[in-house]
Amino acid sequence: MDNLIPMILGMAAVTYIPRLIPFLMLTGKEIPGRVDAFLKCIPVAAIGALIIPGVFNATPELPLAGIAGITFTLIIGLWRGGIILPVLGAVLITYLVILF
Repeated sequence: MDNLIPMILGMAAVTYIPRLIPFLMLTGKEIPGRVDAFLKCIPVAAIGALIIPGVFNATPELPLAGIAGITFTLIIGLWRGGIILPVLGAVLITYLVILF
């Protein structure tokens, strides 16, 4: 327990520094359009890679529930944007499909 504070500070440093370096290096510089378009695709690809496998493994006995939830998320996410409404709606839709 004596190492808890230094461990938390160390973890904070190793997560903050990689985020700070590009911010400092790119301040005041123009990013080329193609690079900017590529960088904007990374969060979508990362979320997809993290969530899609879990959708099909969450309810293996009822894969339709996961498919219904992710379909809702895709439609609402593209239509309205944001993250709260698509995620909460997907949870509700998946729950309703499992319930009925």
